Amino acid sequence: MPRIYLSSPHIGSDERALVTDAFDTNWVAPLGPHVDAFERELASYVHVPHAAALSSGTAAIHLGLRLLGVKRDDEVWCSSMTFSASANPILYEGAIPVFVDAERSSWNMDPALLADALDDAARRGRLPRVVIVVDLYGQSADHDPIRAACAKYGVKILEDAAEALGATYKGEPCGGFGDVGIFSFNGNKIITTSGGGMLVAHDQAIVDGARFLATQARDPAPHYEHSVVGFNYRLSNICAAIGRGQLRVLDERVAARRRVFARYAEAFADLPAITMMPEAPWGHGTRWLSCLTVDGASDVGREDIRLALLAKEIEARPVWKPMHRQPVFAGCRAIGGAVSEDLFARGLCLPSGSNLKDADIDEVIDVVRATVLR
Repeated sequence: MPRIYLSSPHIGSDERALVTDAFDTNWVAPLGPHVDAFERELASYVHVPHAAALSSGTAAIHLGLRLLGVKRDDEVWCSSMTFSASANPILYEGAIPVFVDAERSSWNMDPALLADALDDAARRGRLPRVVIVVDLYGQSADHDPIRAACAKYGVKILEDAAEALGATYKGEPCGGFGDVGIFSFNGNKIITTSGGGMLVAHDQAIVDGARFLATQARDPAPHYEHSVVGFNYRLSNICAAIGRGQLRVLDERVAARRRVFARYAEAFADLPAITMMPEAPWGHGTRWLSCLTVDGASDVGREDIRLALLAKEIEARPVWKPMHRQPVFAGCRAIGGAVSEDLFARGLCLPSGSNLKDADIDEVIDVVRATVLR
C-alpha cells in the first residue's frame, strides 16, 4: 500500500529548467545569479525590500537574533506553540528562552498575555531583547497588538513565518511584520528548495549583515581576513533555482492546501468530537498543515486516530509539543501554558500536501470517520 505522507514536496516543470540552467552555466556552488534572483523575487512577493537567501530557516533565525543585538544572558521570548527550530537559536547565542502561551482563535502567541508580561518585565527591569512571534501552521499571529506591546518598550520582533509563506495578515503578506522575518524551504514546506531559508528585513543593514555573517564573515581583502566569527549559511545556486520555480506556483500550492483542509472540514462537520483548527478573522492562512482537535470528553482520543491512520500507512502527527514542555528547555520560564498544553494533548495534523490525490484524501477521511464512529 503506497504511504500517504503528511506533506511531501510538490515539484513542477519550471524547477527542472532552472536547475538545468544552473548546470549549463556551471553555477553549482553557493551564490550565483539564481540566488540573487530568488532574493529579489521573494522580497517582492512578501512586500519587504531586502532578503538574504540562507541554508535554512533556522540559520535565518540565528542570524536574525545576532543582528538584533541578542547577547549572552539576554532574555528572548518565543511562542511556546511551535517547532524547536524557532527556539534553538536562542541557545546558540547563550541567551535565555522564555515561552509565551497561545490564544485559541489562531493558536498563535496571545497578545494580551504578552502585553501584560511586558508590563511586568518593565517594572522588574528585565525586558526581553527580542520577541520571536511564530505564524503557526500557516496562519498569522495577531500582529498589530503584538507590535504595539513591543514598541511600547522598544523590544525587537523576529517574525518566524517559516510555515506561512503565502499567508496574509489584514491583506499584507506574512514575514514583514517584525524587525526581521524568516521563511523556511524545507522539504515539507509549501514550497521547497530541498533545504533552505530566507531572512527578510526593511532595514538593508540587517540583510547586509546577514550576508556577511553567512559567508564566514570574510572582510574585504585580497586574502582571507576575518575580524569576527562567521557561519557557512548561504544557499546554493542550484537550490535557489528550485526555489524560483516553486515561487512561481506558490499561490496555486496554497489554494490546493486550502482545498484539502476544506474537504476535511466538510467531511467531519457532523462529528461533534472533531473540531478543525480555526481561521482567525484577521488573516488568510495557507493551511500548511490541516490540523484538528479531538474533544477531550470523547471516547476516542487523538492517539486512537493517529494509530488507526498509521495502520493504513497514512502519516499523521500530533501538533507541536509546547517548547516549555520540551526536555531541552527544562527549567525555562513559561508565561501561561495551559492553552498550548491542551492543544498538544488533543491536536492532530493530517496529510495536507498540495499533491494529494482525491483518493488519498478520501482514504484519510474514511479512517478518521470509522475511528470516531466505532
